[in-house]
Amino acid sequence: MADVFREVDEDLRREQFRKAWKRWAPYVYGAAFLIVAAVSGYKLWEYVRDAQAQATGDRFIAALNLSADGEYEQAIDALESIVEDGSGGYPILARMRVAADEAAHGNTEAAIAHYDTIAADGAVPTEIRNIAALRAAMLVVDRVDFADLTRRIGDLATVGNPWRHTAREILGLGAWRAGDYAAAEKYFADINNDQETPDDMRNRSRLMLTLIAAASPDSTEANEG
Repeated sequence: MADVFREVDEDLRREQFRKAWKRWAPYVYGAAFLIVAAVSGYKLWEYVRDAQAQATGDRFIAALNLSADGEYEQAIDALESIVEDGSGGYPILARMRVAADEAAHGNTEAAIAHYDTIAADGAVPTEIRNIAALRAAMLVVDRVDFADLTRRIGDLATVGNPWRHTAREILGLGAWRAGDYAAAEKYFADINNDQETPDDMRNRSRLMLTLIAAASPDSTEANEG
């Protein structure tokens, strides 16, 4: 008797399952289709993105080759086309290269404008913006007053900033040019006293401290002498 009840119970369960499946199967199939479509779409997007980035990379290398061969104007045109329609990280690299090529060919004003634009672009990664700001500062160090130079890169000279050594050297040179020997001495002393300063930069800072001591009677180094 127990077997009869068990069979009836199993039949009822199968019937309930059949009805439930008939009701929910379209939704299950639909969900499965959406998952497959989403994964397939993502894989297709990855493929297209990678293919576009590779194609842009080839164009970027070609532009660098033009520059190396002395085809300056053609290289600039090729780089600017990458800026307009390139993919991946190549457009920003192209923008930086355009600025570098302009500077290398004596078009300093154009180079400064390019670097300033990159440094002010919030869509550009912070590290690239910092590099652009420093390169612009190098180009304007003998063109602008010390206050403008400080506005550009003063925040990069702070303790712990990875760009502090370069920023301090540029600011020190700007202060020296402006005749602000106290500020120049401070920046070059910071370079000299920083344990992480590269040796070549430390040597330059010591040379500048010697020049400052000779030029300024108020220099700490001069007074110690």
